[in-house]
Amino acid sequence: MGFKRYATAHWEGDLKTGRGAMSTPQSGLFAEQNYSFNTRFGEEKGTNPEELLAAAHAGCFSMALGFMLGNAGHVAKRIDTRAEVMMETGAAGPSAVGVNLIVSASVPGVSAEEFAAIADNAKKNCVISRALAIPVTMEASLIA
Repeated sequence: MGFKRYATAHWEGDLKTGRGAMSTPQSGLFAEQNYSFNTRFGEEKGTNPEELLAAAHAGCFSMALGFMLGNAGHVAKRIDTRAEVMMETGAAGPSAVGVNLIVSASVPGVSAEEFAAIADNAKKNCVISRALAIPVTMEASLIA
């Protein structure tokens, strides 16, 4: 049986001077979080889609690594992951061109080689890693 997770976004205006708000009503984590050109490409306080993608990837990978370590008979004392979404600007505009996962973990009884293999498997198979290659569908409607 499947399930859905969702977030919402509202935007008003053009790219450079417009403003928006993102919310996670399902979890209640944040509501009406500011986002704009300057939160995305500048230093204004607020969030941006790439930061949220990085947070999702770091969290997903850490959980997947913990799960896979457990399946191999190891329990992590600690897993810390930083996900860096790399951006480039080209003819089509800005694009996410990759994600770098930086992980450090304390896992009693695991060798460096086994840890590296399990971490690589988690990198390839966590939900967000797999999602970055899936098709995107859309339902669009124009309102008056």
